[in-house]
Amino acid sequence: MNEVTREKLTSDFKALMDDVQELLKTTSNHTGRSITALRQRLGQKLEEGRRALSEQERILRGKAEEARASAEAYLREKPWTTLGIAAGIGLVLGLLMRPRD
Repeated sequence: MNEVTREKLTSDFKALMDDVQELLKTTSNHTGRSITALRQRLGQKLEEGRRALSEQERILRGKAEEARASAEAYLREKPWTTLGIAAGIGLVLGLLMRPRD
């Protein structure tokens, strides 16, 4: 799953949790055992979802930090190799983007 998809999924999940929380607030004045039980289950699931989302965000941030640190270490260890790779990529992109007559 790419980063854009993860961010969209996270955003959608947060919106869903906000909607469920709003639903719980809206139905707070309704009575009855079934409504009360449903509200309690939804509240528990909402809290579980928030905790799971927080944990996944923490894990993803940790992985991103590790990747950044790894890339930075590689750049510091092999600056000329990195420069050569960047120049090669730039050359290829330049050749592909030039106007053709």
